[in-house]
Amino acid sequence: MQTTKELPACPVETTLLLIGDKWKVLILRDLMPGTKRFGELKKSIGSVSQKVLTAQLRDMEESGLLTRTVYAEVPPRVEYRLTDLGRSLEPILDAMRNWGEAYKAQSG
Repeated sequence: MQTTKELPACPVETTLLLIGDKWKVLILRDLMPGTKRFGELKKSIGSVSQKVLTAQLRDMEESGLLTRTVYAEVPPRVEYRLTDLGRSLEPILDAMRNWGEAYKAQSG
């Protein structure tokens, strides 16, 4: 997790630093209902590469937005789940969805 000294002074910029990437927002969207495995995330997000998805998940884990659990099975099973901090972003995602729906209705 980044220290306060490393974070931008502007709270909006801080939020964008943590979730400003389009893949991160889609990962948040897909994990809001509950735990998912890597393959489930890859399939639901679609066009993201495995390398990029892995990097985004690691970054979000370091930021404290999600947890990664590895089960000692063959083949290994890895599950991702939002932390309470990650879940606290739900109102932001809801607002983005509502705005997107209104925009599509207006321009359609």
